[in-house]
Amino acid sequence: MQIKPEQLSSSLSRGLQTIYLVSGDDTLLVEEACDEIIAAARSQGFTERSIHHVEPGFHWYDITNDAASMSLFAERKILDLRLGSGKFDKEASEVLRSWCDGETSNSDTLLMLRTDRLQPRQRSSAWFKAIEQAGGIVLIWPMSPRDMPRWLEARLTKRGLSMDRDGLSYLADRVEGNLLAAAQEIEKLALQDLPQPISQQTLIASLEDTSRFTSFDMIDAAMAGDAVRARKVLHSLKQEGVSLFAILGALTSQLRRLGQSRGLPPARARILEQFAQRVSSPLTLLAECAVIDQQGKGQRFGDAWVSLEQLVLVMAGTVGMVPPSVYQRRLRGR
Repeated sequence: MQIKPEQLSSSLSRGLQTIYLVSGDDTLLVEEACDEIIAAARSQGFTERSIHHVEPGFHWYDITNDAASMSLFAERKILDLRLGSGKFDKEASEVLRSWCDGETSNSDTLLMLRTDRLQPRQRSSAWFKAIEQAGGIVLIWPMSPRDMPRWLEARLTKRGLSMDRDGLSYLADRVEGNLLAAAQEIEKLALQDLPQPISQQTLIASLEDTSRFTSFDMIDAAMAGDAVRARKVLHSLKQEGVSLFAILGALTSQLRRLGQSRGLPPARARILEQFAQRVSSPLTLLAECAVIDQQGKGQRFGDAWVSLEQLVLVMAGTVGMVPPSVYQRRLRGR
């Protein structure tokens, strides 16, 4: 059965399944869901845990052997498999379906798989349906900005804290969708003796800015089509004194590797792949980077930072925005 993340606790309290699949791109939420399953299992005597990383050379049939070999000191065992979404091959399908059919599983072994977000094709596969039928599947989807304050409020409540509406909105804006940063800030708040509910003014006085951006944050936002965030990150980098040429270097390296997303985290790989489909050619964008580089060195007319912002907005697909070289020609023609 499929279990919503917020319903996992109540599901576990009604009894354990022999197999769980936890899938999603947000590491914090995936880990916390897995920790919850492990805690429930340990409370029922699963005192031993065996961790397997599915990497080149891994054999899925080793799971069956591991399940059959119990230590002298534990009666029940958790098999914790950690893998990427692309690691489910034919052998994996056979082993997982055999486990779900009860041919290789037993009540003294719990199999838990944690993976990146699965694609629709994988969610319609035979092995996925077998797990759905015999065990529990927790799919963790990206959190929308609209849901962020609600998540923060629930997180605060768990730590015995409360916050007013303005404070929640402020905190959501500051962490920029970074759930790990949000969790860390809430832990800091829990260590302080703050009046409840925590107001926006109190929060501002207590928190450091968790929105520490990198050049890759700007590039990802631009390639994802988020012009507002891309511009905000660029301005932040400039204010923090980040070198124009360091940003250009990161940008050109990413443009050169378009179509080569292998080995990247799934979320970033998707952004690069979708951007590659949207732009006509990275060579045009690299030529614009060359123009900006020359501006930054005083070899061409124009403000390099302004041109970089124009290029970022073009990459984000901003309607009516043209590349910096076009603005340069217009200014020269006056």
